[in-house]
Amino acid sequence: MSPKPKALLVMNHGTFADQFDSTRLDRLAGLVDLGGQPWTDSLEDPAVAGRLADVEVLLTSWGVPRLDAAALERMPNLRAVFHCAGTVRSFVTPELWDRGILVTNGADANAIPVAEFTFASIVLAGKKAQVLANDARTWREDWSYTTTRGEVGNIGRVIGVVGFSRIGRRVVRLVQQLQDVTCLVHDPHADPAAVAAAGGRLVGLAELLAASDVVSIHAPALPETRHMIGAAELRAMKDHATLINTARGSLVDTRALEAECATGRIQALLDVTDPEPLPKDSVLYDLPNVVLTPHIAGSLGTETRRMSDAALNDLERYLTGEQLVAQVVSEDLSLSA
Repeated sequence: MSPKPKALLVMNHGTFADQFDSTRLDRLAGLVDLGGQPWTDSLEDPAVAGRLADVEVLLTSWGVPRLDAAALERMPNLRAVFHCAGTVRSFVTPELWDRGILVTNGADANAIPVAEFTFASIVLAGKKAQVLANDARTWREDWSYTTTRGEVGNIGRVIGVVGFSRIGRRVVRLVQQLQDVTCLVHDPHADPAAVAAAGGRLVGLAELLAASDVVSIHAPALPETRHMIGAAELRAMKDHATLINTARGSLVDTRALEAECATGRIQALLDVTDPEPLPKDSVLYDLPNVVLTPHIAGSLGTETRRMSDAALNDLERYLTGEQLVAQVVSEDLSLSA
């Protein structure tokens, strides 16, 4: 029987505690040799320095340092990195790709809570629930404010999804639960047949913005998508429509959003902003038609263990020579976050 490959977990302490409970650590120990100290938050840690030369497998998550040439020189036997979180942009380097090291991520698993959060936000936006809750603090016993935010209800709504990403396609499927829903999708890279199979219809951005009661953003943060929702796009939205952003703050021009929301014409539900967090003097904090949450849509707490499980599943495939499910290649990063 072949000896187990030597492995190391590299992530910050809080993440390690959340993502690797005793059940998952026991499963991992059955697959690899974790040595005397299975976890570190730094490759400079003296406690693991003597093991790095023999490490074949890294399991990483939030807090992993960049795997640059200097780090990789210390791990000449490294063959695979199983990332127990979403994007790998923060730590992958050209040197890592050049060495042919396999990389996986937990983006598919992380898409699940974001899509759930988004769908819940869409349903609440149909009821104007969040902004009416803000209005209640001002109007109190005078319920006349309930008619000021536009038509209320979730039947016959038009939902616009910008970005047919892992999360975007899940959202398209989830909104099919709403009665008489129309789901419009904008993504220049999407296959119209795949969009239709999920229940959406591929359209241009202008058509989507003009027709949608709710616009939900799920595009990647790339140079070409920065401020893709700017002043002109916000003005193109319907009166009383809601903008939801659970993707990246840079996709929306914050100054333009502040100006448009200050008119009270549209609503915004923002889990991400640019910058993050917003400066304390941003008008968005004080507008009743804006709801801000502190980047909570993605995997948190026990939800993060879903990404650990996905990494462990691919680790098992790696050890048995099967095809990996969540492998990332360098070309993927040109179209994804």
